[in-house]
Amino acid sequence: MTNKVQQRFNDLKSLADDVSKSSHVVHSQYTGTDTYVDSELLLQWLTKSENLISSVCGKTSTYYEAFTEAKKVSSFETNKSVFNRLNSIFLAIKDDYEDGYLVSYKSLIQADLFDDELEQAKTLLSSGYSTAAAVIAGTVLETTLREICDRNAIAHGKLDKMNADLAKQGVYNSIQQKSITAMAGIRNSAAHGKVDEFTSNDVSNMISNIESFLMKHLN
Repeated sequence: MTNKVQQRFNDLKSLADDVSKSSHVVHSQYTGTDTYVDSELLLQWLTKSENLISSVCGKTSTYYEAFTEAKKVSSFETNKSVFNRLNSIFLAIKDDYEDGYLVSYKSLIQADLFDDELEQAKTLLSSGYSTAAAVIAGTVLETTLREICDRNAIAHGKLDKMNADLAKQGVYNSIQQKSITAMAGIRNSAAHGKVDEFTSNDVSNMISNIESFLMKHLN
């Protein structure tokens, strides 16, 4: 998963280069001659970059706060000036990520461990150990919720409370909340040996859903 983050940084660096190359001069009788960049390319780069920084650094991080603050446009400021300011911050974050200095770097390593644990759950499931597979997958789910809570300045608690708090804050919608509640139910049944309350197919779907959840919220 860390390789995917690196690739995303590289892709956005290339997109930033395209934005820079789109520079063009605009003449105005009010402001004189100014230089702008393609507004659509800039919006694409800005949206994707902000999403990446939010995911990797967290919305409470200095990195994210600096980036969002730099979006503010002053009077008579061109979009090229704003882009140059934002790109400087983006490149600094990219460098810190590559050098291993980001605060959330540990969580990205943890995401790789989650992948390994889910692979272990799949192996157990294919060998007929659906109960053990459900418990392992459920542990990954709960640990993931703690990490997402950290990124959004939400206090840890029991899984149901973290799930409710994350949905309430808008980190994900009510449909995702209900899905997590259902997966937690399977984990709890497995942990208490209530094997008649779920099937191997339920566990298989649970693992797949957790993988999708990880890709969306820890990538």
